[in-house]
Amino acid sequence: MRHIPKALTALALATTLLAASACGGDSGGAASSKDGGKVTLRFTWWGSDTRTKLTQQVIDAYQQDHPDVTIKGEFGEWSGYWDKLATTVAANDAPDIIQMDEKYLREYAKRGALLDLKKAPGLDTGKFEPDTLGAGEFDGGLYGLNAGINSFAVVVNPAAFKTAGVPIPDDTTWTWDDFARTAAEITTKTGGKITGSGTLGGNEAGLNLWARQNGESLWTKDGKLGVSPEQTTDFFKYILKLRDQKAIPSAEAVSQDMNASLDQSAFATGKLAMTFIWSNQLVAFSKATGQQLKLLRIPSPDGKAADNGSYYKGSMFWSISSRSKQQKAAAEFVNYLANSAAAGNVLLAERGVPPNTEIRAEVTPKLQPADAATAKFIQDIGKDLGDPSPAPPVGGGQVEKIIQRYTTEVLFGRQAPDAAAKAFLAEVDGELK
Repeated sequence: MRHIPKALTALALATTLLAASACGGDSGGAASSKDGGKVTLRFTWWGSDTRTKLTQQVIDAYQQDHPDVTIKGEFGEWSGYWDKLATTVAANDAPDIIQMDEKYLREYAKRGALLDLKKAPGLDTGKFEPDTLGAGEFDGGLYGLNAGINSFAVVVNPAAFKTAGVPIPDDTTWTWDDFARTAAEITTKTGGKITGSGTLGGNEAGLNLWARQNGESLWTKDGKLGVSPEQTTDFFKYILKLRDQKAIPSAEAVSQDMNASLDQSAFATGKLAMTFIWSNQLVAFSKATGQQLKLLRIPSPDGKAADNGSYYKGSMFWSISSRSKQQKAAAEFVNYLANSAAAGNVLLAERGVPPNTEIRAEVTPKLQPADAATAKFIQDIGKDLGDPSPAPPVGGGQVEKIIQRYTTEVLFGRQAPDAAAKAFLAEVDGELK
């Protein structure tokens, strides 16, 4: 559901355009305007109607306090967002302020489309925890300012566990064997009406955490594949073990679920007792299920939470176009988004738990139950986390669809785990090149 069919081609064109316009001075298409002290900024983001309404409230409040600044919002759904952004960047008409995703942060930065925020005037990052700030750093620069913290997690529906008569495990000590046993027990005790868990191979985060638990990482800091064929094979073997123990649904059901919307997913419709999500999705899943859900830490090989490979990930980032003619004004607005209590009290945890520690403390008492549970989870796991995972390299944004495909190949029995691992790594490596 996160495939970019045309965006990378359009973005590639931007490299030449950016280089050419840099040689010719500042004569490219206007990203914003300034007339008699008046500044116009374009600000783009993806998300739901709720996100758009809250973001517009922040814009309105900022404009009221800054009457010389006009901010024009440009927003849309995830599916079309990246094609549109790549096209505007290629045409040298990028928005000044861009909501950016980790998958494509390095892609745009490498092509010179993003400003190094360490050089952005008026942007204060002093209240950010180092690990949360580091999520947008690479190659010596800061190209995305973390807009919200999340972490990969297991989400459980306590009502489903109660129906099955299975206790919720202690997530500070559970292993992958405990996870498989618990999921299989739920399937058995409900006669298959509720399956224990969704698959670990639904996106690349599962493989990355598996690799990190075993001294590797999906990506290296210099933008290459960092996971070995051996660990990838073991990952697919574990998924196969879950299938054989009936801890996860059938191959056909898993395949269908990978293409389902959140509201229609197997977990949201009560067919699963637990699954793997990013922590900032708890609110959406709580709303979809109508249940009070619970986040658990990812299992580890040895039952030690500090060994489960988890880290703070940026749910999304604030970036500034390198071609913006109003970089100072853009940086001041990003600073407002990140560091002002006024913005924080409107946005709350809509984009994830605030990475600014003072804003987090300010808004936490005002959060709705699901958001508050997410904030508590993020706080509780902090002592056990590792360094941030490197941002995906250029071409790495396609890996989610690729790993989903090879996961289904393994589950249907069309490829053995070792063959799937070899083919998966070769295909991903081809995307990077």
